[in-house]
Amino acid sequence: MSGTVVAVSSNAEYAFTKPNRAGIRLLAGLGVEGDVHAGVTVRHRSRVAQDPTLPNLRQVHLIHRELLTELAGSGFDVAPGALGENITTEGVDLLGLPVGALLRIGAEAEVEITGLRNPCAQIENYRTGLLKQVVGRATDGTIVRRAGIMGIVRTGGAVRPGDVIAVELPDGPHRALDRV
Repeated sequence: MSGTVVAVSSNAEYAFTKPNRAGIRLLAGLGVEGDVHAGVTVRHRSRVAQDPTLPNLRQVHLIHRELLTELAGSGFDVAPGALGENITTEGVDLLGLPVGALLRIGAEAEVEITGLRNPCAQIENYRTGLLKQVVGRATDGTIVRRAGIMGIVRTGGAVRPGDVIAVELPDGPHRALDRV
């Protein structure tokens, strides 16, 4: 499985959206250089409030452009970076990846997938009705989260729009993504 980077985004300040950039640099064990969510320990405000010493499993946020296209079909114009993601992809079934999948992005960067983004009320504040588009329930009642995935940087490097993404699945039985 392979895909492409559509857009890259970062923000040095806490804000819901992240401006698109010509390129970003991933830093091993930290996240996106200059991004407010980069760090060894948790950086998302809700996680910091719970326990600021926990490891940061949300260093990089990825969303697939296919979701943005689907949202547009439902009347929600959402551009890359608007939902706070760092990397917008195309051609990779992000939500279908298992925990531990490795994304090799561009010439050097590697991101290990840790889990699903847990959509929050900020999405609803951004666009009324959008939260129901990205979180719902399956027929068996389980919660379905579709607002992207999270990962940690294993190997740093530059990431730019147009870079190729190669997927390497982990060995052994695969564990489905859950919220992190």
